[in-house]
Formats: sequence, C-alpha cells, structure tokens
Amino acid sequence: MEAIMKDSELAAPYYAALDSALRIGEKLLSEEAQAEEVVIAVIRYLEDNPLFNAGKGATITYEGTFELDASIMLGKDLRAGAVAGVKTVRHPIEAAYAVMTLSPHVMLSGEGADRFAAEQGLDIVENTYFATPRTLRLMEQMNAESNKNGTVGCVVLDKQGNLAAGTSTGGMFRKRWGRIGDAPVIGSGTYADNNSCAVSCTGHGEYFIRHAVAFNLCARYKYLGETVLQASEQIIHRELNTEAGNGGLIAVDRNGQIAMPFNSAGMFRGCVYKEITSQAPVRYVAIGSETNNISLKK
Repeated sequence: MEAIMKDSELAAPYYAALDSALRIGEKLLSEEAQAEEVVIAVIRYLEDNPLFNAGKGATITYEGTFELDASIMLGKDLRAGAVAGVKTVRHPIEAAYAVMTLSPHVMLSGEGADRFAAEQGLDIVENTYFATPRTLRLMEQMNAESNKNGTVGCVVLDKQGNLAAGTSTGGMFRKRWGRIGDAPVIGSGTYADNNSCAVSCTGHGEYFIRHAVAFNLCARYKYLGETVLQASEQIIHRELNTEAGNGGLIAVDRNGQIAMPFNSAGMFRGCVYKEITSQAPVRYVAIGSETNNISLKK
C-alpha cells in the first residue's frame, strides 16, 4: 500500500479501476436501477479485476489455494445473503445474492455453498482461475510481508431512497483451518438499514467481528443520533486502532451523507454523488490520506 501511494505509476491502475467502478454505478443509478443491482454490478467488476483481493485477484491460503467470501444486505427489508470459503464461484457476490433470494438461509459455507451456486446456474470455475502471476509468485515465496490488500465493497443509496451494501474478499493472506473474517458476517463486515446507513468494511476481520463494526455504526447513528461521519470515526479511530483493528469502512446514510474513514496507511476508495446545486454527478477516488474522511450531501 505505501509503495503504491508513493509511486504514481503504480497508483495509476488503481485510480483507473476505482473510477471505472464508479462509472458503472453512476450509469445504473442514472437509469434508476435498484440499490442491490448497483452493488452487484460494481462488485462483479472489482471481482474480475486482479488488482484487488477479491475474485480473480484473491490472495492465497496457507495451502496455496483460494477461499472467497462475500455478503450483501438490503436496507429496505433487512434481507441478507452471504457465502464463506467458496472455491469455485467466479463471482461470490452473486452467490451471496442467490443465498438471499433463492434459499431460506442467510449464510452458506464451503462445499455446500459451491454446490448451491452451481445448482443456481452461476458461473463456476476451477480454483486455479483465481490465481494471478502475482499470487503464483507468492505461492513460491510465501512471504508474509508481500501480503495483498484490497477487499472490495460497495454501498448505495438509490433514487427510491433504498440502501444496500455488499462486500467481497479473498480473505487473509495464508489463512488456515477454514478461517472466516468479517466480510461475509452480517453486522460485522456488511450491514444496511433504510433507517440508518449502508456499511461495508475492510481490515483485520477478527477485530471487526468482535466490535460488530457495520451494525455498530448503524446503531450509533440510529440510537445516539450521531452523524455517519461521527459514528464511523468513533469506531475506526477510537474503538479500533492500527494495532488492534487495522482497516476502514465506507458508509452512506439515508440522507446521502458519505464517510470513508480508515486507520491504516491508506485505503482504496471512491464515491459518486450529486451536489444540491448541480445536476452533474461528481466522482472522487483516493488511496492515501488526501481525504481521510469526507461527508457529502447528495
């Protein structure tokens, strides 16, 4: 991350990818797509981009394989779906959505989740599909300091006033024993409620689970009357810290206020919004601390 922030050539493809993701979401929103449709489309794009630790760019387990997690939640009715430890689903976010819409459950894991996805006709691939030249080098080197960053997420407020959030990840570098982080855990890595906010998290999953970060933010907003920025900063900079809970989140509230705080060296992030006085949408992307936190009005 620090190397990317210091080198404009290394950073350029990340800025381009973030801008492309925003353009996908912007186009769909302009066509009055539902929030969940936007979340899925944006995360699908990021899952296909090898720059990020999700889908095609997923990091490797201790055994040198790939295990992916994803979740999605709708603020209008609190429906949610998640998959954990899938090995053959090309787009885990689609599997999470299928769990929500085509099963009576919220989370499926491992072989069962892969089998369910196949039964629903989702795109199934060999586990080696997720490898990239970089991850193949990691498999040879197994150097923990070469860990890859970039869990992906998307939060949306659509024209109908509905919120949705989704998260997708390849998990922790060299994870063992079927470890599952916060990304597929509703309330920890992902949460959405039309009465408060939509939240997607990235970071050291064990701590985000312990602090139920995504739900925690929504609860502070809903019950304490804090703004989305106040609530997210309290959690990221005070409840969590760089030693115990390194990471960040993206969030949008029911009124279009945006917050993207992090306590790590940097965080890939971006937003698209409309100022009250302008019809032209504004896209913003960042990696380092150039805008550590922002709060914008649609």
